[in-house]
Amino acid sequence: MRKNIAKIFTLVCLVCVVSACFKADIVVGQSDDSYSPSVNREIKSINGDIADKQTELKKIKQQQQVYSNAIAQKQQEKSTLNNELAILDNKAAKAELDIEMVQTDIERIGLEIKKTDVEIDNKSAEIDKEKEQIADLLSLIYKRDNISSLEIMLVNDSLADFLSQAKYLEDINQGVKESLDNVKKMKNDLENEKTVLDGQNKDLVAMKEDLEEKKLTFASEQDNKKYLLEQVNDSESQYQRLLAEAKRQQEQAAADIASMEKLVRAKVAKLNGSPLQFNDNGLIWPVPKNTITAYFHDPDYPFRAIFEHPAVDIRAGQGTPISAAASGYVARTQYGHNGAYGYIMLIHGDGLATVYGHVSKIYVKEDEYVVQGQTIGLSGGMPGADGSGPLTTGPHLHFEVRLNGIPVDPLSYLP
Repeated sequence: MRKNIAKIFTLVCLVCVVSACFKADIVVGQSDDSYSPSVNREIKSINGDIADKQTELKKIKQQQQVYSNAIAQKQQEKSTLNNELAILDNKAAKAELDIEMVQTDIERIGLEIKKTDVEIDNKSAEIDKEKEQIADLLSLIYKRDNISSLEIMLVNDSLADFLSQAKYLEDINQGVKESLDNVKKMKNDLENEKTVLDGQNKDLVAMKEDLEEKKLTFASEQDNKKYLLEQVNDSESQYQRLLAEAKRQQEQAAADIASMEKLVRAKVAKLNGSPLQFNDNGLIWPVPKNTITAYFHDPDYPFRAIFEHPAVDIRAGQGTPISAAASGYVARTQYGHNGAYGYIMLIHGDGLATVYGHVSKIYVKEDEYVVQGQTIGLSGGMPGADGSGPLTTGPHLHFEVRLNGIPVDPLSYLP
């Protein structure tokens, strides 16, 4: 009997010790206080680096705004050769800052990921600790189950004390389980956050590549302006003459496109007995999908003071094959001799029409029917080359989409 009492007394002591341990450690992972000093120092250091990057980003954004304001100011002034060059210089400088900002943001997100990795490692260690404690508790409960209820009751003053002790053990067990579940949830949350940050990092890398393309575009525009300077011999009056000629050619092209579309649609309807049907699966890119150098009604379009940009400009090397974006009839072709503006216009069903500008070669004739994807000409845009027009921003395809004669954003129709 004495041996049994001693055994039960030892068991109760063990229960009390383990219970006290669990009571102390039942809530974990609630604050940075649970981190070790070395982990706290590392996280604090990373937070400091992140704050530095955020300060850098703020300064870059302020400088970007300075260049944006300078560009806007010059665009409001009369279009002069010097103003156009100043706008391009400011755009190039802003592009440099854009690239620097993205690079800084990439570094910031890298630090965020590093911090998250540290926290994940710390939570993993806490989970391992919880597993060990649960194993100890399970072992203790197993030993208790091997002793009769009568033996345990002998060390308690009453049935109430016994029930309280048993309930206390159950509460501890449940508390540890909840604690472990909480830590696991925190770890999963951190891993999800890292996944999101990894995705952001990839997006920023892609954005940096796009900004590098923009930088090349601006450098190309500056080269083209230098070419123009040579063409006009630094003469402002000669430059103004070129502006006036460019405006005249664009207005003439717009008028011809509008009138020819109506005539050809009427002709097709008369021949077929019904309006032209649009039977293609949407539009395709007329040249390989590439960098957009100017958007529809682009506020940064260099010659916006002369006319709105009714198209998207797609970067394409001089002589790139142009594909018909959809099947239809050739309504108008204009070959630009001696640097004049050249273009091709196709009409399609559902009131749609497409225009391909700055063409250096034309392979189709007016009234000819073409199928989607058929090569209809070659792109141009090189300053001084056939089809480029008096003013150009370098080799590219000017691509318009018109709905019932009104220019609309081509990107709304392209895949």
